[in-house]
Amino acid sequence: MLTYPYHIILGSQSPRRRELLSGLNFPFEVRPLPDIDESYPTILSPQEVSLYIAKKKADAYRASLIESDLLITADTTVIVGGEVLGKPHSRTNAEEMLRKLSARTHTVVTGVALTLYHQETKCFSAESKVTFADISSEEIAYYLDHYAPYDKAGSYGIQEWIGYIAIKRIEGSFYNVMGLPVHPLYRALMELAGQK
Repeated sequence: MLTYPYHIILGSQSPRRRELLSGLNFPFEVRPLPDIDESYPTILSPQEVSLYIAKKKADAYRASLIESDLLITADTTVIVGGEVLGKPHSRTNAEEMLRKLSARTHTVVTGVALTLYHQETKCFSAESKVTFADISSEEIAYYLDHYAPYDKAGSYGIQEWIGYIAIKRIEGSFYNVMGLPVHPLYRALMELAGQK
């Protein structure tokens, strides 16, 4: 593993974010906080929502940080036709989201917040464009029967069966669509390490 001057904390319950951060080979601790409010003001543009929620998550952790801590929080949203698709709250809602994505291009935005103890949070976001083929009602039902996309924005995981059969094209980072834009995250972490 790479050495790093801060104690990295991943503030997330997402197994995908844990897997992706592990790939950078920095030691880190996973510290999930359940039930963080992910609501946002309706005046925000769709592209601003994920960054707003990532900062909101960071604020929920701030009081628990100590001097050597560096907290990473993130949020991913799917935007199609100007509508923000978060995590589905039911199977019916998941079906509706997947029908909206079928045969269309959507935008995936991940907002990331890096918080050092008693310092201003450093934030960035990444966007990817994803084009879906036409997916049938039977394919949607199969996916929902065999996978559990209820913790995923837009009701799908790019790394799962639906990604294999439905995604025609991606412009931007595959890892961003998975939930963590690891290239800009690595650069931001190295920049913060240089400040110590």
